[in-house]
Amino acid sequence: MGETVQLVSAKDGFRFAAYHAGVSDARRGGLVILHAIWGVTPHLRALADEYAQGGYEVLVPSLFDRFQQGFAARDTDPALLDRQMGFGEATHWGADVLDAVQAAIDALAPPVFAMGFCFGGTTAWLAAARCTGLAAVSSFYGGQIVDYLEDAPQAPTILHLGKTDELIPPANVEAIRAAHPDLPVFMYDAGHAFVAPNGFDEDSARLSKLRTLAHFSRNSGVRGER
Repeated sequence: MGETVQLVSAKDGFRFAAYHAGVSDARRGGLVILHAIWGVTPHLRALADEYAQGGYEVLVPSLFDRFQQGFAARDTDPALLDRQMGFGEATHWGADVLDAVQAAIDALAPPVFAMGFCFGGTTAWLAAARCTGLAAVSSFYGGQIVDYLEDAPQAPTILHLGKTDELIPPANVEAIRAAHPDLPVFMYDAGHAFVAPNGFDEDSARLSKLRTLAHFSRNSGVRGER
């Protein structure tokens, strides 16, 4: 089980919370997990613990702490949807919280990887383009990536999208592919949030994790890993 720690933005000294899950055996690297609009939920804390058991030291920064410190929703809470969407919009879907992402990257020993879901999927895309110190990025159903197609990942990046995701229509997927033809875009027989409890699809969640782990391993810089 992990613990809550405090990180500090180099931009202005703002202190914010992050969930930290350490490794107890051989360390494969650091991993920054970027949350959906619901914040650092029980699901994401469990996911962090799961990756930590696999050898990744994990930080899940609370990217909305500038709006409401200490907030952690249930995995979904429809009553909070409008407020949480407002938080996402206020950050320009992650563009304005990259200082917090960078602080989490800098707090981990390399190699450091990042992954994100929904709001965090778009933030992961922006982090791949604008942050430093990332070895590889895995983005899951980032709905606003299409608004940031001029941003080109500077770290190896893969995308995971659902074929029936109503929030990311086929036209948006094609726009991403057209702008970045060499970018691996994996499509799954699932809708939105197929890793999360509210949209969980077992096969898609399992396969996307296997692809993510392989992607991290290929880009770890460890000799002998392919």
